[in-house]
Amino acid sequence: MAQLEGKVIAITGAGSGIGAATARLAAIRGASLSLCDVNEKGLGQVVEELKGKGVKVTSQIVDVSSSEAVDSWIADTVKHFGKLDGAANIAGTMAPPGGKVFDNIVDTTNEHWDFVMKVNLTGLFYCLRAQLRVMERGASVLNVASMAGVMGRPGIGAYSTSKHGVVGLTRTAAKEVGERGIRVNALAPGPIETAMMERIQNEGGNVDRPVTNTYKTLPLQRLGTSEDMAKTICFVLSDDASFTTGATFSADGGIAC
Repeated sequence: MAQLEGKVIAITGAGSGIGAATARLAAIRGASLSLCDVNEKGLGQVVEELKGKGVKVTSQIVDVSSSEAVDSWIADTVKHFGKLDGAANIAGTMAPPGGKVFDNIVDTTNEHWDFVMKVNLTGLFYCLRAQLRVMERGASVLNVASMAGVMGRPGIGAYSTSKHGVVGLTRTAAKEVGERGIRVNALAPGPIETAMMERIQNEGGNVDRPVTNTYKTLPLQRLGTSEDMAKTICFVLSDDASFTTGATFSADGGIAC
């Protein structure tokens, strides 16, 4: 299966989890890759693995909350490969380094709110803006939102709000660039087996929170995997989804049905 044969795909958050899984699958499906992350060690391991398999891949350490760093990364991508056909904006966070995941709105600090917003929403905006500026007809962008971006999730107000913003930004971008033949879609993952989910469960403890206990009653009765998400992402980036834009793909095990 070579759905992405000949395409150049940029991926944020590629050093672990869903980003790393997407990079691996996109490579299998024929893409050349430009990867970024703030996690230098994780990114290096993924790049080394892919290069060992003969994949055409470049990488850069990028803090997506810096517009200068993002612009430089995308410019270097086009300089190296000559084009950009697709992008998966996956980088995200639930809390500042050392901060708590869970806080009700009345207890959320300015620092917590600002940090989550600058990575999840402002940072994604910087990436999307830079990508759309260089993309041409037939290109596709996938922005990772969350099930928390399509429904309220108590205790994670900043995260949920940022992901709602991703959905709105995606829909607006789809209408702006549709006439250029560029597609922009979003993915709303449910509970996925990643380090982020492990942290959510650990910090949730025995507290009865919808965020931590919903996976127990999923119709599919299991947590999702990074590989599950990568399959949907690569489909959306491919020409197989050529008439789909402005959509939010639910990949949540049925939690929102």
